[in-house]
Amino acid sequence: MTKHSVRPVPLPAESDIAHMFAGAHLADAFAITLPPDAPQDTEALARFALGNPAAWFRALLVVRDAIVRPFGIKTSSRIRRELGRDGAATHIDFFPILARRAGELIVGEEDRHLDFRASLLQRPSADGRGRELVMTTAVHCHNLLGRIYIFVIGPFHRLVVRSVLARAAARGWR
Repeated sequence: MTKHSVRPVPLPAESDIAHMFAGAHLADAFAITLPPDAPQDTEALARFALGNPAAWFRALLVVRDAIVRPFGIKTSSRIRRELGRDGAATHIDFFPILARRAGELIVGEEDRHLDFRASLLQRPSADGRGRELVMTTAVHCHNLLGRIYIFVIGPFHRLVVRSVLARAAARGWR
């Protein structure tokens, strides 16, 4: 396993979104080992991972937004516009920050089709010799459109999460 390996892990029971795991239409968790010189501040790690997505991800969002707009699903550009009224402390890119605590930051969005939460949790690594960052996602769908949406984007979601963590590690978490 390379130092930038992103690996699936069990859903973290210590996460503040653990209550969402039961009955979720999508729930997954991926972890990456943090180097000793990575920031200790979880929000700084989250901003580094989520705040500057790759160009291919931005292009994928443009396609996604064009497809979902006619169905009334919130687009990333609409969420960005709504968040633009607040200071940067309230969001990372188009992800509204919903909660902060020592070691964890939670982003998410609610729409009439689904509720989405993502946790970025910093914890000791399984081998006890360092730290890891775990990105966990939980989604609850409210209707058929939400379930279809999650079915379609599920494989892309896993690719994006793995890429976000690996890209941040490759850039050195700075």
